[in-house]
This record gives sequence, structure tokens and C-alpha cells, in this order.
Amino acid sequence: MKYYIVAGEASGDLHGSNLMKGLYKEDPQATIRFWGGPLMDAVYKDHENGEGMVEDYRAGAVMGVVEVLKKGPQLLRRIGRCKEDIGSWNPDVVILIDYPGFNFKVAEYAHNAGFKVYYYIAPKVWATREGRVKKLKAWVDKLFIVFPFEKPFFDRHGLPYVYAGNPLVDAVEASLALSESRDAFLARTGLEDRPMIALLAGSRSMEIGQMMPVFMKMADTWHAQHPEYLFVVAAAPSRSGKDYEAFLSGRGEYVKTVFGETYGAIRHARAAVINSGTASLEAALIGTPQVVGYKVNALTAFIARLAIKVKYVSLGNLILDRLAFRELLQERLTVPALVEELERLTQDDAYRARMQADYTEIRTLLGGSGASEAVARAMIESLRK
Repeated sequence: MKYYIVAGEASGDLHGSNLMKGLYKEDPQATIRFWGGPLMDAVYKDHENGEGMVEDYRAGAVMGVVEVLKKGPQLLRRIGRCKEDIGSWNPDVVILIDYPGFNFKVAEYAHNAGFKVYYYIAPKVWATREGRVKKLKAWVDKLFIVFPFEKPFFDRHGLPYVYAGNPLVDAVEASLALSESRDAFLARTGLEDRPMIALLAGSRSMEIGQMMPVFMKMADTWHAQHPEYLFVVAAAPSRSGKDYEAFLSGRGEYVKTVFGETYGAIRHARAAVINSGTASLEAALIGTPQVVGYKVNALTAFIARLAIKVKYVSLGNLILDRLAFRELLQERLTVPALVEELERLTQDDAYRARMQADYTEIRTLLGGSGASEAVARAMIESLRK
């Protein structure tokens, strides 16, 4: 069968790559064409069955109301290109992965054009813009969800779904199974053998621009008190050194940057400071104590506060329905608050132990491994019916 997959950001590329592995395993004759990134492209090149990547998500990833408005014409052109490509390729199914601002437009087109539409990793309609449930009902043939707390929401709305666990469990377990020792990691990356704090500022240029100034001021303050520590910026593989160099000036002694080493940086760190998103749940699954910091421009924050209905921004906290780790958002994201929390994360063993216990509960609630293959199998069975 022919599968057309659309992923629009780093997390979608990760989940799309694992889904592709499952599709190729369950359907050896699978032909796949996709919008994605380097991880999906690597899986495709291992099989070379299909027509490969149409466009790399890194060419157009944006987030936030203001940022989307600024790049509106570019997004519309990309949506138009995607629609045309689907129509000409004529797949058996269009599989959309998260990225709702783009993928809802694609879903509407694909449904109206007569294509099967599957949505993998549901849009966060449980957090904001609940009215989009009507669009899911109208344009999506089958929904595949990845969080247990989503089940009662979609049950309440009468929207059928498949829940087979969370694919991040697979990704993290696979990474940890192949991971190297701390000594090997340090030797390969050229990092010094010092206690480390991982910094993850996000994958989009807007996120980096908002978060890195705060992170670097925090690093300066922490270094003055704890000079033995090394801050490791786990840079997104989609970015380049130019995205970070302006923020690192004069800090080469105690701040280093590594690319494409997210799991290694988190695993070997004493603690992590994370810009929410997928990385926060990855840190919970890996087991590294963390604090989440998040900041956007004032207008986007104002609109978000009016629209968002959930108590927490981090997936791990949402899964537990309580705070496993602190979230410092907007005006609460200050250098003193970050330094205070890092003191607890690195020095307070009882505090660390409580967080680790919460992490264990998160892993239990997400279920075991095998989610990506289970979803692929469910998709194929549904198509064959």
C-alpha cells in the first residue's frame, strides 16, 4: 500500500520515523512518501521503497500565534504544495502527525478529495480550541492517540480512537539500550569530566531566542557559586552553531554545545533545564531530574492564557495530573527561580528521590514498549478491512 505521511517538527520526525519502521515491518511492500526530517529520511533510505521526502520540516517550522501570522504566506504556499503532491501521488492513506495548524488544512483537502485520513498523535484539543473536535470528526477516518489522559476526553466527545501506548517509550528504550558509558560519551563529544547540567532551549529559532538569554544568565550566576559544574547545551539537530554562538560569548569555560546528542546530554547530566515539549517527557523516561522553563512573546502568552484550559504545560505533569517537576512560565521564569530549583535538583537527595518515584509512575501509566509497531499494525488492519 501507499502511505503519505506529514510531520512538521522535530517530535513529529521522531515519531514518524518509528511509525515508518513499523509500517515497513508490518507491510514489507509499503511505499512511503513524506514530509518530515532527517530521522524519517534515514528510515526511508534503509528501505528505499517509495518516493522519499517531499520537504524537510526544518524549512518552515514555526509556533506561536504571532510567529504564524508573520509567516502566513510561506505556510499557505507549503500547504498548497502538499495538497497538490497528495493529489498527484494518489496514496491509499494520508497519515498526519500532530502539527495541527498545517495538518488540519491537509486533512480537509484529503477527505474532500476522497482519501483515507488517519491522524497520529492527536492535536491537543483537550488543551485548547476544543471546537476542532468537530473538524476531527468531519475529516479524519481514524484517530491514534498517545496519552492515557486523552481517552476520557475523546470518549466524552464520541470520537473513536486507537490507543496503543506512547512511541516515546520505544524511542527512549532503544536509545538507552545502545547508549554508551559516561566516559565514552565524554571522549566522543570532547566534554570534560565534570558534573553536568543539560540545557534544552527548544528546536525553533524563536524558542532559542527567548530561552538562551535566560539560560546563560542563570549559567553565569550558577558558575560563580559552583565553578565545578559544566552546562551542556543540547542543541537541536535542525539548528546550526550560528543559532547559539551569540549567546555563548565569553562562556567557553563552563558552557559547551553539542548537536544531535539530546539523550546523551540528558542521561549523563545531574539535572536538566528544559523548554517543555517532548524533551521534558524524554527526561522523565530517562530519569534525569528537571525543571521546565517556558517563555514566549507577551502577545502570544496573553492569547494562550485565554485559550489554554489545562493546569500544566508539561506532558509528564499532565499524565500524572500533578506536578512531578516545577514549571517556571513567563514572568516566573527568572534567574533566581532557576538557580533555586537547580540547588534542590542537584543537592537535595530526598527531592530527587520523590521526582524519580513520580517518573516511575509516569512510565507505568504510559505502558510498555511496542507502541509504534502496534499503531502501524492497527493502521494496516484498518486499511485492509
